[in-house]
Amino acid sequence: MAEAEGMHQRAWGGQVKAWGREPASMLVEVNNLGILYAEQGKMAEAEAMYRRAVEGREKAWGPEHTSTLDTVNNLGVLYKHQGKMAEAEAMYRRALEGQEKAWGPEHTSTLVTVNNLGNLYKIKARWPKRKPCIDGRWK
Repeated sequence: MAEAEGMHQRAWGGQVKAWGREPASMLVEVNNLGILYAEQGKMAEAEAMYRRAVEGREKAWGPEHTSTLDTVNNLGVLYKHQGKMAEAEAMYRRALEGQEKAWGPEHTSTLVTVNNLGNLYKIKARWPKRKPCIDGRWK
């Protein structure tokens, strides 16, 4: 994992250095760092990368662009794993609304978010019975 993190940071940092700013094309790397940090359990770092990617994609392509919505969905997943259910639901709903407009209700990307929202509702229904573990996941 350390090698993957180093490569993503190198790619991202090199592009910023070369262009003097964070080009829109490098927002993929920012999102990928968010994914990597989440997999490593570095939740604060993951959230920072996802937020940076969402802000950059909103500026570059708009709030309803499918790339923006992908990262919004990722942020929802992260919030769910942290037990931040209201924030997770807000991200999933935002992603779902935009995906339904962009791709329609039956597109596979839309259905991934439908599934994520359904899983969140299952967790919320059992909420009083569940307790967060130390790593932020639910048991």
